[in-house]
Amino acid sequence: MPKVATRFAPSPTGPLHIGGVRTALFNWLYTKNQQGNFYLRVEDTDKERSKDEYKDQIIESLKWIGINYDGEEYIQSKKIKDHIKVANELLKNGHAYKCYCSSEEIEEQKKRAKQKKIPYIYDRKWRDKKEADAPKDIKPVIRFKSKIDGTSVLKDLVLGDVKIDNNTIEDFIILRNDGTPTYNLSASVDDYQMNMTHIIRGDDHKINTFKQIQIYEAMKWKLPLFAHIPLIHTIEGKKLSKRDKASTLDDYSKIGIMPDALRNYLLRLGWSYQDKEIFTLDESIKHFNLEGIGKSPSKLDMSRILSMNEHYIKNIDENDLFNQLIEYCKLYKSEIKSDKKDKIKKSLTFLKNKAKTLEDIFNNGQYIMVDEVNFNQDDIKLIDVKAKKVISDFNIQLDSVDKLNKETLEPIVNELIKSNDTNFKGVGQPLRIALTGSKFGPGIYDIIISLGKEEVKKRLTNKKLG
Repeated sequence: MPKVATRFAPSPTGPLHIGGVRTALFNWLYTKNQQGNFYLRVEDTDKERSKDEYKDQIIESLKWIGINYDGEEYIQSKKIKDHIKVANELLKNGHAYKCYCSSEEIEEQKKRAKQKKIPYIYDRKWRDKKEADAPKDIKPVIRFKSKIDGTSVLKDLVLGDVKIDNNTIEDFIILRNDGTPTYNLSASVDDYQMNMTHIIRGDDHKINTFKQIQIYEAMKWKLPLFAHIPLIHTIEGKKLSKRDKASTLDDYSKIGIMPDALRNYLLRLGWSYQDKEIFTLDESIKHFNLEGIGKSPSKLDMSRILSMNEHYIKNIDENDLFNQLIEYCKLYKSEIKSDKKDKIKKSLTFLKNKAKTLEDIFNNGQYIMVDEVNFNQDDIKLIDVKAKKVISDFNIQLDSVDKLNKETLEPIVNELIKSNDTNFKGVGQPLRIALTGSKFGPGIYDIIISLGKEEVKKRLTNKKLG
């Protein structure tokens, strides 16, 4: 039994799509489970649309979510000569032919098919014609001689037996008239040369699989095994596309979704193992199998992603959470100043409370990160004469406190409630506005302790408070 080998083969014509990430993840987990090798193949033969920035983004995205491929990335465009060589072999052994139809003829055939409301299939006009009949002024394409009769059965590792009538597969082009290979030829040759044992990809590739199997058979190559994963749909049930909001990894990392949480979510999107929801990386590798993949499309649910992320925020090691927050702020917000980092780290226990994203933690901790309080204009209007007295009285009482903790602060707050004939909100709200700029935020004791005595006194005497 050969060592399991799989690949993920994106085209660098745009940022990596979330559906592609899940395909890469399933390939990678299956391979790791089987102690095999997982490769990245960059299918960059579309020269006009392929860009290095997208290739770099694909590589970075996989790295971000924790998918590591073996060896160097395999660049498809460097193998074009091998693809052309196979096309010529197929031509030589009678499995392909030159087609001299002009583009006008092909357009006319497509138009007629559209009028009849039937799918267009090339009419095989040049399949059995002699070379002598060829027009001199047209550069031919090379077409593969597809099977015409009978049915083909794909023994799919996810979908089971998939049958197709052979006459529905047209004589597809393998070399264009400029001599460049097409997708189905290039992918088949690459998969063969890379010794792929399993092709795991989206079920929108099913028709390509039938074409590629015919190329394999014509070349007398050993077939790999195929597994087609149902696609990801939007919550409304439409096929997810690159144009959809939240369709790339950047969309998630920008709002502070953590890689482990998103990977866990994608693992469970269309795959299940018993009733287990949360998987460590080791558990993912240990339990992943193709049998657990469902046969129906999955729906991308943002509320579930946020819920998964909230679980990770609550449960991961706080040092790890702090490091991810620092990195997140550096990339998408403003870098946290070094003199504020220690305060943020010590306050994470309550800053992460109810936070669903790293952005929520950033927002919760804004009052610590700023040098000057930014007041909400509606909230500062709540600082009336009574509120100003509470702030002033608290500031005076604070002088007698050496160590800030709930035990030392609670008596002061209780005393202020009594002396100002108010309630907890009547003391807590003015202090919160004075210290953070908003009536919303963490508990008042947490705010005071996190800022420290010196900073609290500075903020309580802010001239903007009147």
